[in-house]
Amino acid sequence: MGARCSLVVNGRSVRVSTGDTPLEAALAEGMIAPLQAQPGNLLAGQGLIHNLAQGSAAPSGRRHPARRARAEALRPALPGAPIQGQEEAPPPPVAVRKGTVTEIRRLSPGILEIVATLTRRPTGEPGHQALVTFAGLPTRTLSPTLRVDGTTEINDVVFHVARDPEGDPLDGIRLDQPMRLKGPVGRGQYRPGGGRLVLVAAGAGFGAIWAIARAARYVEPAREMALAVGARDALDLYMRESLDWLRRTGVGRIVLCADRGRQRPPDVRSGPLSAHLPSLRATDVVHVAGDVSTVGAVQVLAASVGARCYPIVID
Repeated sequence: MGARCSLVVNGRSVRVSTGDTPLEAALAEGMIAPLQAQPGNLLAGQGLIHNLAQGSAAPSGRRHPARRARAEALRPALPGAPIQGQEEAPPPPVAVRKGTVTEIRRLSPGILEIVATLTRRPTGEPGHQALVTFAGLPTRTLSPTLRVDGTTEINDVVFHVARDPEGDPLDGIRLDQPMRLKGPVGRGQYRPGGGRLVLVAAGAGFGAIWAIARAARYVEPAREMALAVGARDALDLYMRESLDWLRRTGVGRIVLCADRGRQRPPDVRSGPLSAHLPSLRATDVVHVAGDVSTVGAVQVLAASVGARCYPIVID
């Protein structure tokens, strides 16, 4: 039997195995119920009120059989439904765009920047995702973004993509390779207005968050913003140039963290992203992009104070 410890989730003390995330603890204790990936379900982990409003099953029992099953239950369905009580504009029409790969750049050991030029201008708002197929490769759900210096052309689409260090199909992408984009999909897009904007990015999830942050600084320059960025390895914190621009535009709270890294710079904190978020408020608007575990943990923390949370799960 693994080691056990106490963890406080939403004001309630629970006993969990070491290594469990706050989301897994909440699921295990039956404090929230996982949403199945069905049309109309988006925000798994938003708490009992949202689960009941969506008609999901009663809270689950003491322990769930497998961590993989819990993670799969958290993956949002796309395009999904809006948060209960939050007015939403009608989703934009889905369009198909074709193009070719024009730039490939290694941003860090684990992150690639891929730029494609499309035959027609892409649609969607910052934070939207798209179904992207590079010729000969499986379709991926990716978030169009900007280059790390903030630039892009009107017919270009930029992606920050995580790659497997032990070998990834993305290594086979070549210049002039045909690609197809279908979108937008998802409900994680930037929405002007509201309280403080809290942006959380894990790994290549920074691509979506960078697009949201950049747009917000132009549209709402006076809006308070806090940013937390993390990676498994400190070497994959590739976004320094982007963060410098945000600081110059008045974003005062930017936190960097990494799970590991012998060459961790002094401004990079140790540990998971969920441990380095600002104290959340009910009036906050949270956008989180990254792996399903990080997204789920942040959703639980946001739900515990009643903050609106918009997840972007990165493949």
